[in-house]
Amino acid sequence: KKMGLLVFLVFCQCAINNVKTYNASNPNIILMMADDLGIGDLGCYGNRTLRTPNIDKLAEEGVTLTQHIAASPLCTPSRAAFLTGRYPIRSGMAAFSRVGVFLFSASSGGLPSEEITFSKLLKQRGYATALIGKWHLGMNCESSNDFCHHPLSHGFDHFYGLSVTNLRDCKPGQGSVFLKGVQKSLFIPIQIAGITLISLAVVQYIGLLKISFQALGYCLLTAAISLAGLIFFFYHFRHLNCFLMRDHEVIQQPLSYENLTERLTKEAVQFIRRSSDEPFLLVLSYLHVHTALYASKKFRGKSKHGLYGDAVEEMDWSVGQVLNALEKYNLSHKTLVYFTSDQGAHIEEISGSGEVHGGYNGIYKGGKSMNWEGGIRVPGLLRWSGMIKAGAYIDEPTSNMDIFPTIVKLAEAQLPSDRIIDGHDLMPLLQGKATQSKHEFLFHYCNAYLNAVRWHPANSKSVWKVFFFTPNFSPEDSGGCYDSHVCFCHEGFITQHDPPLLFDLSKDPEEKVPLTPETESHFYEILRVIHLAVDNHTRSLHAVPDQLSWDNLVWKPWLQLCCSSLFQSCYCDYDSERNQVEVHSE
Repeated sequence: KKMGLLVFLVFCQCAINNVKTYNASNPNIILMMADDLGIGDLGCYGNRTLRTPNIDKLAEEGVTLTQHIAASPLCTPSRAAFLTGRYPIRSGMAAFSRVGVFLFSASSGGLPSEEITFSKLLKQRGYATALIGKWHLGMNCESSNDFCHHPLSHGFDHFYGLSVTNLRDCKPGQGSVFLKGVQKSLFIPIQIAGITLISLAVVQYIGLLKISFQALGYCLLTAAISLAGLIFFFYHFRHLNCFLMRDHEVIQQPLSYENLTERLTKEAVQFIRRSSDEPFLLVLSYLHVHTALYASKKFRGKSKHGLYGDAVEEMDWSVGQVLNALEKYNLSHKTLVYFTSDQGAHIEEISGSGEVHGGYNGIYKGGKSMNWEGGIRVPGLLRWSGMIKAGAYIDEPTSNMDIFPTIVKLAEAQLPSDRIIDGHDLMPLLQGKATQSKHEFLFHYCNAYLNAVRWHPANSKSVWKVFFFTPNFSPEDSGGCYDSHVCFCHEGFITQHDPPLLFDLSKDPEEKVPLTPETESHFYEILRVIHLAVDNHTRSLHAVPDQLSWDNLVWKPWLQLCCSSLFQSCYCDYDSERNQVEVHSE
């Protein structure tokens, strides 16, 4: 009997060890990223009026990162850093121009093919990979079907989502993000051109100057064609830029918001079901809560914070559906789940009727497009049942770039040795094997310009942060750049600081009172160390093609994706047809 009992115990221990071995390597990975969600919008980060029980459940059953930092306060560079584990300046995904993100589907810039994404490395390890939702990292290079920047060219087996981003211009009645900028940019040039042409015509008529009527006609024709092209583009913006794709095919043009989150969630759950017998990577990149805001009938008008709150609560429902699918297929203990936002809430988002359409960044200053904490300190939640301690909090500086080395190592893939990876493996922190982050310094860029630096010295509670320049709020003291909709990084929009502004975030997380040599005895020593770190960091950078140059940003008609033809306004709705077939088949 004793021998039998011993054999039984040995068998049980072997079984347990086998489960742990399976869990500890090649786990399933689910990465969920919200768009423009404020850290103060979630219950697990202190919100008491928005209902986010499913996201809060991740915090209860996993680890909450309280100083989780986006690598950029803008969508495109932040997502490039997330996928590659590298500062976006290294891949050319940080702009020297004023515009820091892709705005058009037919731009030629994008995440370079030379960049190594975590999806590429996991796919090589036998993972099934899918991206569902927003991409925003480019599409084509030289033709409308080369798909050089497409998700499937960066390691994803499956793509269902938007090539660019959700914009007010995509939803009728929600206004335009371009109108104010176009008016400001074109009003003076059009005035100058008009006055010049009229003046030339007058001097020609009275005989003061002889001008060829043919040349004058060419000038008028060129101006008329340019204006007509601009009007055509913005009139058809929704059809040309707001569409849904499945892999390489456009399946809904323009995008319909009806039950959109349900469709994205359904696609994610179906992928989990199909991949339940093999390791998989799912990136669920929500359109919520970027404007244009939307919510399905089931959630519309149900929150205490208008349409924005409705959208947050619908996204939380979607997270719950994903977690339920893991339970249903007995995958919870085999799956690392991560939830974050690409940057902080867009505080300047106000609808035409005056309704607040931006989120809440809690106690933190600023928001999207700024490197004040409100723009870069984002939710960071990780759950892996049995492998990560439940209900833990980590206040060490971490980055969304850390996901790259973390999941690459878990998949037993090799980290690239031919380039610098700026992220660090989070597992030692998550499992309590380390107490301090490997990020002694974090560099905060405003587009391609080094804006601020964070320094967390070893064996110190202090987190020093310096600003070399700060955005000029408009109106002044408003806390945001409401006149221009976002803050910019160039002269005329910023204030340079020499010496730099210095804060200790461990004592002043709201960045209210800059330190001075009188209030901080080590003021100049702190600046000296940070300047040395900046010098070392700068020497590690190499010149790369600028993917967000004006040439790469502009709309190029020959790159335009269109599911029918321009003469048919690029219209199709294969997605609804497919959904109807699936409903009838069920």
